[in-house]
Amino acid sequence: MAEGIVTSSDAEFRAMLAGSPESIAELAMLARGLIFDVLPQTVEVVWPHQRIAGFGTGPKKLTEHFVWLAPRSKHVAFGFSYGSELPAPDGLLEGTGRLMRHVKIRAATDLANPELRRLVEVATTHRVPPPRSA
Repeated sequence: MAEGIVTSSDAEFRAMLAGSPESIAELAMLARGLIFDVLPQTVEVVWPHQRIAGFGTGPKKLTEHFVWLAPRSKHVAFGFSYGSELPAPDGLLEGTGRLMRHVKIRAATDLANPELRRLVEVATTHRVPPPRSA
């Protein structure tokens, strides 16, 4: 990783999941794995008090992050910072905000959806700078 980039540790991500049902924590870990599988050099930032983790090409939330994860009681919100601008199939993304959209991950099979993976791939290049070189 490039010098000066701070990324969260596995322990920080797991600490954010403390208090979540075990099934939700497992889904969040799988969702995190999908993000790193799509872009291995992803920078992760955990905000423990908000119970959100952001993922991007750099640490800046508003200009470098492309997705975020938030554990909820019955699902994991897999959010897209610029979801309203992404080419998503009808019914995949939820939300009515100006930019943000999300997918509710309720089962591991939701993460196996090739449309979700394709959306993550597109998000890594939409409105964010390229990843910093190692």
